This record gives sequence, structure tokens and C-alpha cells, in this order.
Amino acid sequence: MSSVPDLSLAQDIFVLQSPNLPRALQDESQKRLITAIETGNKAPLYYYLHTSLDLPQIPWDEEKYQVMIAKNSEDVKALEKTIAEAEEAGGEMEIAEGWVKVGEYLAGVGDKEKATFTLRKAYDLTPGVGAKIDILFTIIRVGMFFDDKSAVGRELENVKVLIDRGGDWDRRNRLKTYDGLYSLSIRKFSEAADMLLDSLSTFTSTELCTYEEVVQYAVLAAGVALGRVPLKTKVIDSPEVLSLLSTTPSIEPLARMTNSLYLCDYASFFKALVEVDESHLKVNRSLAPHAKYYVKEMRRKGYSQLLESYRALSLKSMAEAFGVSVEFLDNDLSQFIPQKKINCVIDRVNGIIETNRPDNKNAQYQLLIKQGDILLTRLQKYGTAVRMSGSERVA
Repeated sequence: MSSVPDLSLAQDIFVLQSPNLPRALQDESQKRLITAIETGNKAPLYYYLHTSLDLPQIPWDEEKYQVMIAKNSEDVKALEKTIAEAEEAGGEMEIAEGWVKVGEYLAGVGDKEKATFTLRKAYDLTPGVGAKIDILFTIIRVGMFFDDKSAVGRELENVKVLIDRGGDWDRRNRLKTYDGLYSLSIRKFSEAADMLLDSLSTFTSTELCTYEEVVQYAVLAAGVALGRVPLKTKVIDSPEVLSLLSTTPSIEPLARMTNSLYLCDYASFFKALVEVDESHLKVNRSLAPHAKYYVKEMRRKGYSQLLESYRALSLKSMAEAFGVSVEFLDNDLSQFIPQKKINCVIDRVNGIIETNRPDNKNAQYQLLIKQGDILLTRLQKYGTAVRMSGSERVA
């Protein structure tokens, strides 16, 4: 599987677009990006950064740009010469593979439009289902690089159609990772958790990210999406997660966050959540747009979990449990209560929180009555129709 375009460069671009991130991080991204552009002759990417993003950290040099353009043109002509030779020899497979190589080259240098057009041409010429899926995966990665979520979603649907027709085991597993990362980027954490967790034991999509990174994405998605019991079985006790704890320091804040939530150590949970926000959410191009939502939703999850054990408790004791002030807790809960995201009311005069959880048994009883009424109505209509039909035969 081709690894173009290099998605780590898209992360570097995001860092350079984020002035609030640490200076050291920006310097590293600047150095990597300039080196990649110069060594890889990425003229289209260089032009895109200058004209579309206007990144001051990537200084424009017209002479350097023209040299890279000439090199790109020379390389494409050499690839197209191979295609012409294949056409003379009548090799359909070789022709299709030739256009794939041109498309991958254009994707590698950052020419989104030409790469996508060329890869679609290669797709039309390719007979095999497996090879078609690989081409679509490359088009998806191009969309991911340029953060074109609509294109990524559309092509993923096309991949799913081909997978159903005859995708092999490896490509089915790759699809889980692609779909999981896409779901994560559009805030579908539940879907992302299911697919990413399922992909861990068979992960091969190194063209997207490292194994360590996909484990972190899976834990992040599961943390907000799963209930307490499945969080324990699928994440906290997961062999894939446990195997990385001693070798991957970046996993530690995530482990502390999920473990403390499960163990009801809410003060530690809040501290770990702050660290996860700083070390994982704000610095990641896919997660940064959802950082505020994620942190807020995790706070709501912690509050709800604590309140499940009480009919009433004091604001002071709950604030102490989370390691925050009474004022902060009061204001924070007030964001969730009107939207019925937390089932409680605050008696501020007496400093009491009273839970008002819905009566599930009563709700089930009411639903049963409603469904029974619907069934009786249908039976009555059926009986009337049968009697009318009998009357017509007698007449």
C-alpha cells in the first residue's frame, strides 16, 4: 500500500496555523515541512502553502519554486513515457498501473486536483476490485491531507460498496481504520470507538498513522463514547492498550483519565482530563476542532456517574470530590441541567443537588400500554374488514 501523501506533513501545517501552540513545536514542524518540500520537490504543496494559506513560516522563493516545477514536469513525463510504451505493447494492466504511479506521484508532491483526476482515470482503467479499493484509499488520503471531509466521506461509501462485492480480509480491516479516523474527525465518537477498537488487533494501516497513534485515538473515542462497564473491558483491560503503557509515555494521560473515571476518583479524573486536552486534543488537527466539546462532554459524564449513586448530596461535597470550587461546579452544572443532559436540580439556598432520574419502569409500562392500544386498533380494523368481506360473499 502506497503511503502518499505524507499525512504527518498535514499535521505540521496545522501546527504552523496554530499560534497558540508551543514555539518549540512550531519550530520542529517548520523544519520538517521545509525539508520535506525541498527534498521531495513538492512544488504544488509549496505553492498551496504560499497562495492558499499564506504561512509566514514558509518563506516564498520564486527561483526555488521554478526549479521544483521543472523537476516535477520531468518526473511526470518519464512516468507517462512508461505508459505510452505499455499502450504500444497492449498491456492493459500495465497502463492502469502506470496511471496509478502518476497519480501517486502527484499526490506525493501535493497536487490535489491533478492527483485526484489521474487516480480516477486509473480507477476506470483498473479491472480488479482489490486494486480499485487501493486507488480509492489513496484518493481518501489526499482528501484527508487537505481536510476535505465531504470528499473523504463520499469515497468511503464507494469503498464500502466495493468491499461488499469482494474485498479481502486486509482491505476490510484497513477500512475500519479509515472509517474510524474519519468518524473521529466529524465528531462521531461512538462509531469511531467501535471501528478503531475493532481494528487494533489487526492494524496494518501504517500509511495513515502509527499503531501507537491509532491506540490513542481509540482510547480517546472510547473514553467519551462507552459506558463504565464496556470501558473497563474494551479499554482499561485491553491487551493492546496495556502493552503500550510501559513504552509509550503519551498513552499515560489517557490511561489515567479512563482509569480514574472507572474507579470514581473524580479529582484525578479532572486533572487527567486537563492534561489530555493539552497533550492530545489541542495539538491534533483532527481533534482540535472538537476539543471544547470533548472536555465538556467528559465533565458531564463524570458528573452523571457520581450522581447515579445519590438521591441528593451537597454542592460542597460534590465540588470536593472533583477538586473544584462550589462556584465552578454550580456554573458548570447549570450548562447541562436546562438541556436535560444531567437529571438533577440545584437548591442553591440550601446548597443541595437533588437527582430526578426518570423512572425507567414507569416509562416501559407507558410504552407497553401505547403499543397495546396500537395493536388493539389494528385488530379491530382487521376484524371489521373480515366481517365486511363475509357480508359481500353472502350477498
